[in-house]
Amino acid sequence: MREVGIIGAGELGGAIAHLLARRDVARAITLVDEAGGVAVGKALDIAQAAPVEGFATQLAGATDPAVVAAADVIVLAEAATGGEWRGDSALNLLKRVAASAPRAPIVCAGAHACDIVGRAVRDLKMRRDRVFGTAPEALAAAARALVALHVNGSPRDVMLSVLGVPPDHTVIAWEDATIAGFALGRQLDEPTRRRIAARVPAMWPPGPHALAAAAVKAIMAIDGRGRQIVSCFVGPDTTSGTRTRAAALPVRFDASGIASVSMPELSVVERIALDNAMRL
Repeated sequence: MREVGIIGAGELGGAIAHLLARRDVARAITLVDEAGGVAVGKALDIAQAAPVEGFATQLAGATDPAVVAAADVIVLAEAATGGEWRGDSALNLLKRVAASAPRAPIVCAGAHACDIVGRAVRDLKMRRDRVFGTAPEALAAAARALVALHVNGSPRDVMLSVLGVPPDHTVIAWEDATIAGFALGRQLDEPTRRRIAARVPAMWPPGPHALAAAAVKAIMAIDGRGRQIVSCFVGPDTTSGTRTRAAALPVRFDASGIASVSMPELSVVERIALDNAMRL
């Protein structure tokens, strides 16, 4: 990947930039923040770690989002002062970014991206495969860790997806969940699954480093470096004829953004819960 543009040089933006650089995902990373020299200073700080950590990514800082118009992927993180963009301010920023970079996938990395992803698709008429939020993957990772703890195993062996709208409408796809390739239901009984499901919403919102790791996982999949399914906030399907809201769904990526939504098998209860979560 040639370049990643990160708008917002707060803690989340800095964590994403550092993690991308350490993994040499992109040849260049540009941090953008309107707060004076914050983005420049943070880019310099990360760049100075290159000889120690052994990465070659070039980092730069800027104050104008237009400088990342040619980036392969654009990340909407959080401002150095004021935190994550929400409401109309987020929509206006997203509108500017989408106009200057009409083809780049836009990763909304913050925990409160569900509403803005939905409004981008409904109000700005952006394609739902181009703008998405990656925070649900951080929650899914926490759920996998809880499952691994209960079976005394590794989270790497646990495969499950988180759907819905966290925290109040969180749906865990237990029917398709596996541990080391075996059905999860064979190792965790129903009461245990219910206890885990009750604990997961309390782990929302994820912290900045978990959010950064989720965003980087999606960016690496866009770059073709991973083929994992990632739980993301996906905009409503405006072609279906029914009004729905954005919700967390498991997706696969390609170079243009979301390639497909990979819906797992859901029980009747899980399907009803997901339908209620997506209903406007």
